[in-house]
Amino acid sequence: MNINIRTDLAIEAREMVQEEQKKEVPGVKVDVEEKDDITITRVHIKEEEGKKIMGKPIGNYITLEIPKIREKGEEFKEEIAKLLSIELSKIVGDKIIKDATTLVVGLGNWNITPDALGPKVISKLMVTRHLLEHIPDMVDEELTPVCALAPGVLGLTGIETSEIIKGVVEKIKPDMVIAIDALASRRMERVNTTIQITDTGINPGSGVGNKRKALDQNNLGIPVIAIGIPTVVDATTLANDTIDLMLDAMIKEAKQGKEFYNMLREINRDEKHMLIRQILHPYVGDLMVAPKEVDLIIDDISLVVANGVNITLHPGISFDDVNRYVN
Repeated sequence: MNINIRTDLAIEAREMVQEEQKKEVPGVKVDVEEKDDITITRVHIKEEEGKKIMGKPIGNYITLEIPKIREKGEEFKEEIAKLLSIELSKIVGDKIIKDATTLVVGLGNWNITPDALGPKVISKLMVTRHLLEHIPDMVDEELTPVCALAPGVLGLTGIETSEIIKGVVEKIKPDMVIAIDALASRRMERVNTTIQITDTGINPGSGVGNKRKALDQNNLGIPVIAIGIPTVVDATTLANDTIDLMLDAMIKEAKQGKEFYNMLREINRDEKHMLIRQILHPYVGDLMVAPKEVDLIIDDISLVVANGVNITLHPGISFDDVNRYVN
């Protein structure tokens, strides 16, 4: 059975299949860990059957859900960065070795704030390849070679993102690529509060429904780790979730007619989603929605991701050293 799944998050793909089949997805292993105000879900698609049902490549998907990331202070964000580094290191495994070169790619359009996550992260990275190449005696021996690229998007450059990255990979021959991009979610509460790490690569532009050629080991010839954060939700999903919240409130308040509201609440989510899309599309088209404070959110969460990547790729450097560099 293959369910048409329109989400960039493996955790949501799994949820949708479970809702449809009322059982765990075959060929998929799932581990959930609760840590303070953070939920870590590790999804391992290990068989072709799971790949077909989930609509995702075989591999590992680690999702950090941090619903209170906007409410807590800087110390909490530092803890998230450290946790991100721990989980990223698990995905990277033994790929990080001394003198190995990592290319970090920030995907997206820096002129559109919800799509600017990748370029923002790149601006906060500790890039060291040039220093280790030209002045190695003046550089801390704990640093590893890291280079970075924000290739822009097809509409700005006239060049497919995958072509730019493949050309750079062929020229500098890195040992690994880490690609960072904005994603799209099917749940309002996951927007800007969820981080997904995967070893299966990424499709540039997926967050705004504009998928291009995949960046993965098959196309680039080297391991590709992807870090993504949903920064937008489509208007249909927003309307669907709003209706569900409204029905929940009506069920709580209603003295009569609860059965009717419960019946509406139990209508299949995908059926509701399709109906709402048919109603809205003539008026708003494929509208994507972001929070009004998205510029501040992207600044904060890009720093969290950059710090997580920095302390992963330079394990001998302290968090204070990283902060001094990026600030």
